[in-house]
Amino acid sequence: MITFDQVSVQYEDTSGPVLRDVDLTVEEGELCLVVGHTGVGKSTLLGAVNGLVPHFTGGTLHGRVTVDGRDTAHHPPRELADVVGVVGQDPLDGFVTDTVEEELAYAMEQLAVAPATMRKRVEETLDLLGLADLRHRALHELSGGQQQRVAIGSVLTAHPRVLVLDEPTSALDPTAAEEVLAAVTRLVHDLGVTVLLAEHRLERVVQYADRVIHLPGDGRVVSGPPAEIFRTSSIAPPIVELGRAAGWSPLPLSIRDARRAAAPLRTRLADRTAPPVRPAPAADRPVLLRARGVTVTYHGVPAVREVDLALHGGEVTALMGRNGSGKSSLLWALQGSGPRKAGTVAVSAERDEGGAGGAAKPRDPKDLSAAAARRLVGLVPQTPTDLLYLESVEQELDQADSESAVGGDDVRARAILDRLAPGISGATHPRDLSEGQKLALVLAIQLTAAPRVLLLDEPTRGLDYRAKGELIRIVDDLAAEGRAVVISTHDVEFVARAADRVVVMAEGDVVADGPTTEVIVASPVFAPQTAKILAPLPFLTVDQLASVLPTAAPSAPGAGADGTDPHA
Repeated sequence: MITFDQVSVQYEDTSGPVLRDVDLTVEEGELCLVVGHTGVGKSTLLGAVNGLVPHFTGGTLHGRVTVDGRDTAHHPPRELADVVGVVGQDPLDGFVTDTVEEELAYAMEQLAVAPATMRKRVEETLDLLGLADLRHRALHELSGGQQQRVAIGSVLTAHPRVLVLDEPTSALDPTAAEEVLAAVTRLVHDLGVTVLLAEHRLERVVQYADRVIHLPGDGRVVSGPPAEIFRTSSIAPPIVELGRAAGWSPLPLSIRDARRAAAPLRTRLADRTAPPVRPAPAADRPVLLRARGVTVTYHGVPAVREVDLALHGGEVTALMGRNGSGKSSLLWALQGSGPRKAGTVAVSAERDEGGAGGAAKPRDPKDLSAAAARRLVGLVPQTPTDLLYLESVEQELDQADSESAVGGDDVRARAILDRLAPGISGATHPRDLSEGQKLALVLAIQLTAAPRVLLLDEPTRGLDYRAKGELIRIVDDLAAEGRAVVISTHDVEFVARAADRVVVMAEGDVVADGPTTEVIVASPVFAPQTAKILAPLPFLTVDQLASVLPTAAPSAPGAGADGTDPHA
């Protein structure tokens, strides 16, 4: 179905090819998982399948890529639209109509499909993806999982033989992600659709893959059965890391298979105490933010219902819950920029406004100017680039310094950025940075105002395991400085390693609030893979297991127990 014949791709501004001499054949009806660290060429590989590379992106493509017999060098993307369907990370970016039914029909209208055929295909797709009850709903009213299914359906109505998915579950909660992956596997097994899927959260998708296409980072592409590729790859999900540490062969790829293999291990560990994932926060840590009765409504519909919350200095809190549960609305209300119908937020300031050094009275960010509110509570939105609007990194950093007006070289934006992500050139355009670098830049801009409370909304979206490890280091440093950090996320594996406390929201209410171990282990939805495999033992991460198994085999050449490269 898809053939790469000695394919190399090089862009003008790169010293070497992104892809080098790639020979690859993907058979009809295969679900291939494309893995690799950020920046190794996964998007280039996917883009070459439907001709976006090089017709849209530029660069030079050597060799030959054929899809269903069509050479992409001679067929631009518009001539491959009936063969290849592409769904990006954010479904809203691709929507062009207002309702579900209209969106499903749009691609067929562009391909001049007969009206009678269009109606039939829309009905078939609604049933196939479980969207029949939503056909007249406005797209902006749908949950994240529903939007992703509509995005997939909008390309399926053209009856493509190949489906390319770029991080389809990155913004979804665990339940919504399962909905989308169930729909994708049904397409593979029931209709024989060929799927190429790139995803950083490998723990969600590895069990569904027929084959793994691994990009090690030197331009090469290595493909093979998942268990074989993950045996030595530098990037792997926790279930594989656990299998490596325990010495299992073959490596299990599903929780069911791993629990069967782990029975002897659970017996060995029965009398062992799991070491703490993180040092316990100080008992006398101060309350930096206290919210009482916070309520947020949109057009009369409550998004946050009378939430009480206290945030302590030196503590990392994870805010979890399904899509639409009110997490982002709560964060914006705490920061003061978002709407708040009722309730109060009091933030302790480190110094008084006159700089006399005395302790200031707690202030409500909503009553302050935007600049003053930033000095109390900093917020990094789901899309960090929303805060980047200048032409270079240096301009963004200078603007942050001038707006914050906080003295001292140690709080200048450049110094903070160099500590978070060294080596970023000031001449680089912010949009040309990797996702991890963009996040670090926005963090530096927000931290220039020296806020005591920092709110991060979905910061792990688009980050690989290595970048998440760097983010954990950054968050730990911020907490060590005495700041209160809140991370809104769906990434349960990240929460298990990064958070001291977990707050779970549902329909605008706080339904759980407690230490990380207690909250996420108590829920099968939010439990990390290691906890599911070793339950009822209290282990959350592979690092905990490795610390009590001194004879455990290394995860991979040069890799740590979390799949990251400690020498990177």
